[in-house]
Amino acid sequence: MEEKKGFFRRLADGLAKTRNNIVSGVDAIFHGFSSIDDDFYDEIEEILVMGDLGINATTSIIEDLKEKVKERNIKDPAACKQLLIESIKDEMNVGETAYEFENRKSVILVIGVNGVGKTTSIGKLADMLKNQGKKVILAAADTFRAAAGEQLVEWGQRAGVDVISGQEGSDPASVVYDAIAAAKARNADVLICDTAGRLHNKKNLMNELGKINRILEREYPEAYKETLVVLDGTTGQNALVQAREFKEAADITGIILTKLDGTAKGGIAVAIHSELGIPVKYIGVGEKIDDLQKFNPDDFVNALFDYDPAAGR
Repeated sequence: MEEKKGFFRRLADGLAKTRNNIVSGVDAIFHGFSSIDDDFYDEIEEILVMGDLGINATTSIIEDLKEKVKERNIKDPAACKQLLIESIKDEMNVGETAYEFENRKSVILVIGVNGVGKTTSIGKLADMLKNQGKKVILAAADTFRAAAGEQLVEWGQRAGVDVISGQEGSDPASVVYDAIAAAKARNADVLICDTAGRLHNKKNLMNELGKINRILEREYPEAYKETLVVLDGTTGQNALVQAREFKEAADITGIILTKLDGTAKGGIAVAIHSELGIPVKYIGVGEKIDDLQKFNPDDFVNALFDYDPAAGR
Protein backbone atom coordinates (compact mmCIF):
# COMPACT_ATOMS: atom_id res chain seq x y z
CA MET A 1 0.00 0.00 0.00
CA GLU A 2 2.91 2.30 0.83
CA GLU A 3 4.33 1.75 -2.65
CA LYS A 4 0.95 2.57 -4.21
CA LYS A 5 0.74 5.76 -2.19
CA GLY A 6 4.29 6.64 -3.20
CA PHE A 7 3.44 6.30 -6.86
CA PHE A 8 0.19 8.22 -6.45
CA ARG A 9 2.16 11.06 -4.87
CA ARG A 10 4.65 10.97 -7.76
CA LEU A 11 1.74 10.89 -10.18
CA ALA A 12 0.09 13.85 -8.47
CA ASP A 13 3.39 15.74 -8.47
CA GLY A 14 4.03 14.75 -12.07
CA LEU A 15 0.64 16.03 -13.16
CA ALA A 16 1.10 19.36 -11.36
CA LYS A 17 1.56 21.32 -14.59
CA THR A 18 -1.50 19.73 -16.19
CA ARG A 19 -3.47 20.29 -13.00
CA ASN A 20 -2.55 23.97 -12.87
CA ASN A 21 -3.57 24.20 -16.49
CA ILE A 22 -6.99 22.60 -16.05
CA VAL A 23 -8.07 22.58 -12.43
CA SER A 24 -7.50 26.16 -11.43
CA GLY A 25 -9.67 27.18 -14.41
CA VAL A 26 -12.37 24.65 -13.59
CA ASP A 27 -12.43 25.65 -9.93
CA ALA A 28 -12.81 29.30 -10.91
CA ILE A 29 -15.87 28.34 -12.95
CA PHE A 30 -17.42 26.22 -10.20
CA HIS A 31 -17.05 29.08 -7.74
CA GLY A 32 -17.65 31.91 -10.18
CA PHE A 33 -21.07 30.87 -11.43
CA SER A 34 -24.19 31.14 -9.34
CA SER A 35 -26.31 28.92 -11.59
CA ILE A 36 -25.83 26.04 -14.01
CA ASP A 37 -26.54 27.27 -17.53
CA ASP A 38 -25.16 27.03 -21.08
CA ASP A 39 -22.41 29.55 -20.35
CA PHE A 40 -21.31 27.45 -17.38
CA TYR A 41 -20.99 24.34 -19.56
CA ASP A 42 -19.30 26.31 -22.37
CA GLU A 43 -16.62 27.56 -19.98
CA ILE A 44 -15.89 24.06 -18.67
CA GLU A 45 -15.77 22.77 -22.25
CA GLU A 46 -13.25 25.41 -23.24
CA ILE A 47 -10.93 24.59 -20.33
CA LEU A 48 -11.03 20.85 -21.02
CA VAL A 49 -10.24 21.37 -24.71
CA MET A 50 -7.40 23.74 -23.78
CA GLY A 51 -6.15 21.06 -21.36
CA ASP A 52 -5.66 18.71 -24.33
CA LEU A 53 -8.59 16.42 -23.54
CA GLY A 54 -9.65 16.77 -27.17
CA ILE A 55 -12.99 17.70 -28.73
CA ASN A 56 -14.42 14.17 -28.76
CA ALA A 57 -13.72 13.37 -25.13
CA THR A 58 -14.75 16.83 -23.97
CA THR A 59 -18.10 16.68 -25.81
CA SER A 60 -18.79 13.25 -24.35
CA ILE A 61 -17.78 14.35 -20.82
CA ILE A 62 -19.97 17.47 -20.98
CA GLU A 63 -22.97 15.45 -22.24
CA ASP A 64 -22.47 12.97 -19.41
CA LEU A 65 -22.12 15.80 -16.89
CA LYS A 66 -25.37 17.39 -18.09
CA GLU A 67 -27.18 14.05 -17.68
CA LYS A 68 -25.83 13.55 -14.16
CA VAL A 69 -26.80 17.12 -13.17
CA LYS A 70 -30.33 16.56 -14.49
CA GLU A 71 -30.74 13.09 -12.95
CA ARG A 72 -29.58 14.23 -9.53
CA ASN A 73 -31.32 17.58 -9.75
CA ILE A 74 -28.14 19.55 -8.94
CA LYS A 75 -28.56 23.31 -8.70
CA ASP A 76 -25.26 24.44 -7.21
CA PRO A 77 -22.34 24.75 -9.69
CA ALA A 78 -19.83 23.93 -6.91
CA ALA A 79 -21.47 20.49 -6.56
CA CYS A 80 -20.55 19.74 -10.18
CA LYS A 81 -16.86 19.18 -9.54
CA GLN A 82 -17.42 15.70 -8.12
CA LEU A 83 -19.70 14.91 -11.08
CA LEU A 84 -17.14 16.17 -13.59
CA ILE A 85 -14.51 13.92 -12.01
CA GLU A 86 -16.92 10.96 -12.29
CA SER A 87 -17.65 11.76 -15.94
CA ILE A 88 -13.95 11.88 -16.86
CA LYS A 89 -13.34 8.55 -15.09
CA ASP A 90 -16.26 6.97 -16.96
CA GLU A 91 -14.76 8.18 -20.23
CA MET A 92 -11.48 6.42 -19.47
CA ASN A 93 -12.54 3.01 -18.23
CA VAL A 94 -9.96 0.49 -19.48
CA GLY A 95 -12.00 -2.70 -19.06
CA GLU A 96 -11.21 -6.01 -17.38
CA THR A 97 -9.32 -7.64 -20.25
CA ALA A 98 -6.75 -4.87 -20.68
CA TYR A 99 -3.91 -6.83 -19.05
CA GLU A 100 -4.83 -10.30 -20.30
CA PHE A 101 -1.28 -10.75 -21.64
CA GLU A 102 0.09 -10.73 -18.07
CA ASN A 103 -1.72 -13.96 -17.27
CA ARG A 104 -0.77 -15.92 -20.39
CA LYS A 105 2.27 -16.88 -22.41
CA SER A 106 2.52 -13.75 -24.50
CA VAL A 107 4.47 -11.64 -26.92
CA ILE A 108 4.36 -7.84 -26.76
CA LEU A 109 5.32 -5.80 -29.80
CA VAL A 110 6.33 -2.27 -28.82
CA ILE A 111 6.40 0.44 -31.47
CA GLY A 112 6.94 4.19 -31.38
CA VAL A 113 9.00 6.87 -33.10
CA ASN A 114 12.52 7.62 -31.89
CA GLY A 115 12.81 9.87 -28.88
CA VAL A 116 9.52 9.00 -27.16
CA GLY A 117 11.13 6.72 -24.57
CA LYS A 118 10.31 3.43 -26.30
CA THR A 119 13.41 1.42 -25.33
CA THR A 120 13.37 2.86 -21.81
CA SER A 121 9.70 1.88 -21.41
CA ILE A 122 10.47 -1.68 -22.55
CA GLY A 123 13.21 -1.93 -19.92
CA LYS A 124 10.84 -0.70 -17.23
CA LEU A 125 8.04 -3.01 -18.40
CA ALA A 126 10.44 -5.97 -18.34
CA ASP A 127 11.42 -5.06 -14.79
CA MET A 128 7.77 -4.80 -13.72
CA LEU A 129 6.87 -8.20 -15.22
CA LYS A 130 9.98 -9.84 -13.77
CA ASN A 131 8.98 -8.53 -10.34
CA GLN A 132 5.67 -10.34 -10.82
CA GLY A 133 7.70 -13.55 -11.03
CA LYS A 134 7.63 -13.86 -14.82
CA LYS A 135 10.47 -15.00 -17.06
CA VAL A 136 10.96 -12.23 -19.62
CA ILE A 137 13.02 -12.12 -22.82
CA LEU A 138 13.64 -8.96 -24.86
CA ALA A 139 14.14 -8.86 -28.64
CA ALA A 140 16.14 -5.94 -30.06
CA ALA A 141 14.24 -5.76 -33.36
CA ASP A 142 14.54 -1.98 -33.85
CA THR A 143 17.61 -2.64 -35.98
CA PHE A 144 17.63 0.66 -37.88
CA ARG A 145 18.66 2.86 -34.99
CA ALA A 146 22.30 2.31 -34.20
CA ALA A 147 22.08 2.75 -30.44
CA ALA A 148 18.73 1.02 -29.89
CA GLY A 149 20.20 -2.48 -29.49
CA GLU A 150 22.92 -1.34 -27.09
CA GLN A 151 20.41 0.66 -25.09
CA LEU A 152 18.10 -2.35 -24.82
CA VAL A 153 20.97 -4.60 -23.69
CA GLU A 154 21.75 -2.05 -20.98
CA TRP A 155 18.13 -2.02 -19.80
CA GLY A 156 18.05 -5.82 -19.97
CA GLN A 157 21.01 -5.95 -17.60
CA ARG A 158 19.36 -3.47 -15.23
CA ALA A 159 16.14 -5.51 -15.19
CA GLY A 160 18.05 -8.81 -15.09
CA VAL A 161 16.49 -10.28 -18.26
CA ASP A 162 17.95 -11.84 -21.43
CA VAL A 163 18.17 -9.82 -24.64
CA ILE A 164 18.25 -11.36 -28.14
CA SER A 165 19.76 -9.08 -30.76
CA GLY A 166 21.02 -9.24 -34.35
CA GLN A 167 23.47 -7.21 -36.39
CA GLU A 168 22.78 -3.50 -36.80
CA GLY A 169 20.71 -3.01 -39.96
CA SER A 170 19.64 -6.68 -40.06
CA ASP A 171 16.09 -7.71 -40.80
CA PRO A 172 13.88 -7.05 -37.72
CA ALA A 173 11.79 -10.13 -38.51
CA SER A 174 14.87 -12.38 -38.32
CA VAL A 175 15.64 -11.02 -34.83
CA VAL A 176 12.06 -11.79 -33.78
CA TYR A 177 12.45 -15.29 -35.27
CA ASP A 178 15.57 -15.92 -33.15
CA ALA A 179 13.88 -14.44 -30.09
CA ILE A 180 10.88 -16.77 -30.46
CA ALA A 181 13.25 -19.75 -30.56
CA ALA A 182 14.94 -18.48 -27.39
CA ALA A 183 11.58 -17.82 -25.67
CA LYS A 184 10.48 -21.40 -26.41
CA ALA A 185 13.80 -22.96 -25.41
CA ARG A 186 13.94 -21.03 -22.13
CA ASN A 187 10.20 -21.35 -21.47
CA ALA A 188 9.71 -17.59 -21.19
CA ASP A 189 6.38 -16.19 -20.02
CA VAL A 190 6.70 -12.93 -21.93
CA LEU A 191 8.67 -11.96 -25.03
CA ILE A 192 8.89 -8.19 -25.54
CA CYS A 193 9.99 -7.02 -29.00
CA ASP A 194 11.43 -3.54 -29.46
CA THR A 195 10.47 -2.77 -33.03
CA ALA A 196 9.48 -0.21 -35.68
CA GLY A 197 10.91 3.12 -34.64
CA ARG A 198 9.89 4.85 -37.85
CA LEU A 199 6.64 6.34 -39.00
CA HIS A 200 7.61 8.63 -41.87
CA ASN A 201 6.94 5.86 -44.36
CA LYS A 202 3.78 4.07 -43.35
CA LYS A 203 4.10 1.48 -46.11
CA ASN A 204 7.50 0.34 -44.82
CA LEU A 205 6.15 0.23 -41.30
CA MET A 206 3.18 -1.89 -42.37
CA ASN A 207 5.45 -4.23 -44.33
CA GLU A 208 7.82 -4.64 -41.41
CA LEU A 209 5.05 -5.29 -38.88
CA GLY A 210 3.25 -7.56 -41.35
CA LYS A 211 6.38 -9.68 -41.71
CA ILE A 212 6.88 -9.86 -37.93
CA ASN A 213 3.24 -10.80 -37.38
CA ARG A 214 3.43 -13.58 -39.99
CA ILE A 215 6.46 -15.05 -38.22
CA LEU A 216 4.67 -14.85 -34.86
CA GLU A 217 1.60 -16.58 -36.29
CA ARG A 218 3.70 -19.30 -37.87
CA GLU A 219 6.31 -19.89 -35.16
CA TYR A 220 4.53 -18.87 -31.96
CA PRO A 221 0.76 -19.31 -32.51
CA GLU A 222 0.22 -20.25 -28.85
CA ALA A 223 1.39 -16.82 -27.63
CA TYR A 224 -1.16 -14.13 -26.81
CA LYS A 225 -0.28 -11.01 -28.82
CA GLU A 226 -0.27 -7.46 -27.53
CA THR A 227 0.83 -4.41 -29.57
CA LEU A 228 1.67 -1.30 -27.57
CA VAL A 229 2.57 2.09 -29.02
CA VAL A 230 4.75 4.44 -26.97
CA LEU A 231 3.83 8.13 -27.09
CA ASP A 232 5.50 11.16 -25.55
CA GLY A 233 2.99 12.93 -23.29
CA THR A 234 4.78 16.27 -23.68
CA THR A 235 3.77 16.49 -27.35
CA GLY A 236 0.04 16.78 -26.58
CA GLN A 237 -2.11 16.71 -29.72
CA ASN A 238 0.88 15.54 -31.78
CA ALA A 239 0.86 12.31 -29.74
CA LEU A 240 -2.76 11.83 -30.77
CA VAL A 241 -1.82 12.31 -34.45
CA GLN A 242 0.98 9.73 -34.08
CA ALA A 243 -1.35 7.26 -32.37
CA ARG A 244 -3.85 7.65 -35.20
CA GLU A 245 -1.16 6.99 -37.83
CA PHE A 246 0.17 3.93 -36.01
CA LYS A 247 -3.39 2.64 -35.69
CA GLU A 248 -3.72 2.77 -39.48
CA ALA A 249 -0.55 0.70 -39.84
CA ALA A 250 -1.01 -1.82 -37.03
CA ASP A 251 -3.56 -3.43 -34.77
CA ILE A 252 -2.76 -1.39 -31.65
CA THR A 253 -4.10 -2.81 -28.38
CA GLY A 254 -2.77 -0.22 -25.94
CA ILE A 255 -0.71 2.90 -25.28
CA ILE A 256 2.31 3.57 -23.09
CA LEU A 257 2.28 7.30 -22.35
CA THR A 258 5.67 8.61 -21.21
CA LYS A 259 7.07 11.83 -19.76
CA LEU A 260 3.84 12.87 -18.05
CA ASP A 261 5.91 14.39 -15.26
CA GLY A 262 7.23 17.21 -17.43
CA THR A 263 4.14 18.43 -19.21
CA ALA A 264 1.00 20.50 -18.93
CA LYS A 265 -0.57 18.24 -21.56
CA GLY A 266 -1.43 15.22 -19.40
CA GLY A 267 -5.05 15.53 -20.51
CA ILE A 268 -3.97 13.92 -23.78
CA ALA A 269 -4.40 10.54 -22.03
CA VAL A 270 -8.15 11.19 -22.00
CA ALA A 271 -8.19 12.36 -25.63
CA ILE A 272 -6.32 9.33 -27.02
CA HIS A 273 -8.58 6.89 -25.22
CA SER A 274 -11.72 8.66 -26.37
CA GLU A 275 -10.81 9.55 -29.96
CA LEU A 276 -9.22 6.23 -30.92
CA GLY A 277 -10.81 3.76 -28.55
CA ILE A 278 -7.31 2.58 -27.57
CA PRO A 279 -6.74 2.44 -23.83
CA VAL A 280 -3.71 3.95 -22.15
CA LYS A 281 -2.29 0.91 -20.30
CA TYR A 282 0.92 2.28 -18.79
CA ILE A 283 2.19 5.71 -17.88
CA GLY A 284 5.65 6.98 -17.10
CA VAL A 285 6.18 9.78 -14.59
CA GLY A 286 9.95 9.82 -14.21
CA GLU A 287 13.36 8.37 -15.02
CA LYS A 288 13.61 5.61 -12.41
CA ILE A 289 13.07 1.96 -13.33
CA ASP A 290 9.86 1.83 -11.24
CA ASP A 291 8.44 5.03 -12.71
CA LEU A 292 6.39 3.13 -15.27
CA GLN A 293 3.11 1.96 -13.79
CA LYS A 294 -0.18 0.48 -14.87
CA PHE A 295 -2.58 3.19 -15.81
CA ASN A 296 -5.41 3.51 -13.33
CA PRO A 297 -8.08 5.97 -14.55
CA ASP A 298 -9.35 6.60 -11.00
CA ASP A 299 -5.89 7.42 -9.68
CA PHE A 300 -5.10 9.48 -12.77
CA VAL A 301 -8.20 11.66 -12.54
CA ASN A 302 -7.91 11.99 -8.75
CA ALA A 303 -4.29 13.10 -9.18
CA LEU A 304 -5.28 15.39 -12.01
CA PHE A 305 -7.73 17.18 -9.73
CA ASP A 306 -5.73 16.58 -6.54
CA TYR A 307 -8.91 14.96 -5.29
CA ASP A 308 -8.98 12.75 -2.21
CA PRO A 309 -11.92 10.32 -2.49
CA ALA A 310 -11.69 9.43 1.21
CA ALA A 311 -12.14 13.07 2.19
CA GLY A 312 -14.57 13.74 -0.66
CA ARG A 313 -12.65 16.81 -1.80
